[in-house]
Amino acid sequence: MNLDEKPYLREIILKRNDVESFKHYPFSIPVIQSLESLDFHPDVTFFVGENGSGKSTLLEAIAVLQNFNPEGGNWNTQFNTSQTHSNLHEYLKPIKGYKKPKDGYFLRAESFYNLATYMDSTGYLVGYGNKSLHQQSHGESFMATLTNKLKGNGFYIMDEPEAALSPARQLAAIAAIHQLVLKKSQFIIATHSPILLAYPRAKIYHFSDGGIKKINYQETEHYTITKDFLNRHEMMMKLLME
Repeated sequence: MNLDEKPYLREIILKRNDVESFKHYPFSIPVIQSLESLDFHPDVTFFVGENGSGKSTLLEAIAVLQNFNPEGGNWNTQFNTSQTHSNLHEYLKPIKGYKKPKDGYFLRAESFYNLATYMDSTGYLVGYGNKSLHQQSHGESFMATLTNKLKGNGFYIMDEPEAALSPARQLAAIAAIHQLVLKKSQFIIATHSPILLAYPRAKIYHFSDGGIKKINYQETEHYTITKDFLNRHEMMMKLLME
């Protein structure tokens, strides 16, 4: 594989001079207030941080900037259940690679039910295993999307995909993601999963009130807390139940 063909999205730059005020949402979020630019790994980039830290807000803005429906789907998925996304994408400048992706998808746990309903209404379920997503479990529908719908040579954005996946299926998801990476794909993923975060060579950005910081896997709270709990779970449970 010629790695020079990726990344499809190299960097985003916040057009700070165009922002009228950093006192109003979404610019009041600390990570957005301090954002200058963010560069992406050719294979996988992770966003981690507490809920409310701004990772999903920025991820959504990147998705809309790349012409995805804010509720999820590929570039042909056009439906609107509710207008809840911010205007942050209007203030982001994308720096793209010289190659354009042939495939793309925004997989969002929060609105996946709405996407499933839309796909049922169209009757176009070839990319989802020829089966209604509502007739599959949440985990099955996510995996059907990952293994059937995504074809490679693609740019894929995922917001907390682990929400529907058991630990075993998270391992299967890593294998599927890797096969797509080998097929010249690029991923940006917001996650809380210590399993998904273990993907090798990935770039990990931690979102907090202090801004966005690049960290390694062993520095993530997801790794340290999970490791500490598993190694001392009996003592931890006693402390938690005092």
